[in-house]
Amino acid sequence: MSLLGALVDVRPLRASANFRRLWISTSASTFGQQVAVVAVLAQAWELTGSSFAVGAVGLAQAIGMCVCGMVGGSLADAVDRRRLVVLTTLGQTCAAALLAVQAVAGVRSFALILALVTVQGALTGLGAPARRTFAAKLLPGEQLSAGLALSSLSFQVALLVGPALGGLITAAAGAGGAYALDAACLLVAAYGVGRLPAMRPDGGERPGLRSIVSGVRFVATNPVLGGSFLTDVLATVLAMPVALFPAIAAERFDGDPRMIGWFLSAIAVGGLAAGLASGTFTRMRRLGAVQVAGSLAWGVALAGFGLVDTLWVALGCLAVAGAGDVVAVVSRGATTQLATPDSHRGRVSGIEFILGAAGPDVGNFRAGSVAGMTSAPVAAVSGGVLCVAGLLTLAAANRSLRTYERP
Repeated sequence: MSLLGALVDVRPLRASANFRRLWISTSASTFGQQVAVVAVLAQAWELTGSSFAVGAVGLAQAIGMCVCGMVGGSLADAVDRRRLVVLTTLGQTCAAALLAVQAVAGVRSFALILALVTVQGALTGLGAPARRTFAAKLLPGEQLSAGLALSSLSFQVALLVGPALGGLITAAAGAGGAYALDAACLLVAAYGVGRLPAMRPDGGERPGLRSIVSGVRFVATNPVLGGSFLTDVLATVLAMPVALFPAIAAERFDGDPRMIGWFLSAIAVGGLAAGLASGTFTRMRRLGAVQVAGSLAWGVALAGFGLVDTLWVALGCLAVAGAGDVVAVVSRGATTQLATPDSHRGRVSGIEFILGAAGPDVGNFRAGSVAGMTSAPVAAVSGGVLCVAGLLTLAAANRSLRTYERP
């Protein structure tokens, strides 16, 4: 493979004007969210001075996303998905605008901020499953992994740049400025989706509880989908390391608070590097094997992170973990869309969205609990080892996942 081919696989952007619109829309939405999260945290702390209250903001948003994610999946298999995403994105825009108004007006109500953030989370959950189905409709199967890798790349860039810019804007113009930028980004996102063709599902079911149960049953009885989602659960629930960063920084690096930021940045840098080299894995047909390999790299690297006490080696382990995570997420997303008939894509995407939203939080809780009973390094090493053991067992037992190829 040439050096150019090993870099970003941009075939989807060249081949499809509609995918370009989708990519710009998704990138704008993600960037605005990363800018606004700093303003929310800063304002919540200013109003309450309570770490519990700051944590409650994230919890409220997560609950809104998870509760509405399944409902959004059911709706996505019954209505025009484009219209659903446009309406939910416009709703998010209104919530961001109201956050900006309350900040500029000096309302100083933590309850109002909590309510608006919860509404935003709920609207995100309603629209995310439908948005996740778009790439499979707009791109041929052989370009789907590349399209998802481009979306992952824009997410990693937003993760690196967005919070830093959000901090600068909040410091210079107040929280209202960051919220206003988020609202503008969401308007761009809604416009981009509105330019797409109508996307009605093929043979979907009437939305409701029966439809949701049918979607869960479909995943549970499909070894490829069930195995893919279990791969994600093993990686996040068993090996998520973020809750351990403060303790490891204190135990091994003299408690320097900069270490926590460097640890987080190392994961993001690894993910960004994988996105910039997406051509090395997006053309591979063995999607099942690729996602297992990426998750194995994540687990092995995090076990290594728990063992080392040299800073640059620790950062290198985290970077490898971040790269493995991107490889796994991209190939898992492609598998999910390609192995699911269009009539079920909304509900299956809803389950995938909920696992992605809740899994890291559960994993951080597990890591913190184990560290409390033992130590942070033990929690990191044991989590990585358990993740690898679980993945190897799954790969050995689930031949359908292990041998799954892109159609």
